[in-house]
Amino acid sequence: MISVGIDAGAATTKVLLFQDGEIMGYRIASTAFDFVTAAGKMFEAILASCNIGKKEVGNVYATGYGRNSISFADKSISEITAHARGVSFLFPEVRGIIDVGGQDSKVIAIEDGKVVEFLMNDKCAAGTGKFLEYTAKALEVPINDLGELALASRHPAGITSMCTVFAESEVISLRARGITKEDIAAGLIAGIAQRVAVMAKRMGLKEDVAFVGGVAKNGGMRAALEKELGVTLYVPFEPQITGALGAAIAAQGNR
Repeated sequence: MISVGIDAGAATTKVLLFQDGEIMGYRIASTAFDFVTAAGKMFEAILASCNIGKKEVGNVYATGYGRNSISFADKSISEITAHARGVSFLFPEVRGIIDVGGQDSKVIAIEDGKVVEFLMNDKCAAGTGKFLEYTAKALEVPINDLGELALASRHPAGITSMCTVFAESEVISLRARGITKEDIAAGLIAGIAQRVAVMAKRMGLKEDVAFVGGVAKNGGMRAALEKELGVTLYVPFEPQITGALGAAIAAQGNR
């Protein structure tokens, strides 16, 4: 059976094609404030690239922030459930998930691929990719370079505020005092890691923890989280697709 999972995130949309227990292909693109258009174009593109017609697709399941906007989906499921299914497929031994995306961060405890408990921060930009985006602009560096800068730091700067507005001002102030971009980047990332680690510790996550979401591509963030938690994190080959993968796997259960 062929199924498609769509993760309509606030920042990016992910579409994944799944068949006979294997990932056949996936696409990731900016949502650009239009869930329907982004999902529709990517759905057409993934089918074309795999030479598959719409009639050959059994089910399309949607997840993510904009899941209820995807009218051509057969069903929508929560991103918590989707990530649990997707991560468990990739790493059956994992018992906890840290998902840091563009607009929110989640910590999920799972057993046998099912959600046991979760915590979510979606009220504040601190601890999300959006915070990194704003502070990278203040540092005048590409966001994709932030992690490497942090890893090169020898003396991470102390960042006193995790409020996006105040953190931007603090970054500018630190630069004016001659603090290096590397040390500021390390301080910013350490602050986010500490915030996310508090959530993980509240959930009792101690080992076999996966790190997913766009921010999982940031090597500095991965290192900072591993230091805070004292574990080696599992990171998928493509950290952004676990939600779409979980939705596609769930779609295999119904024709």
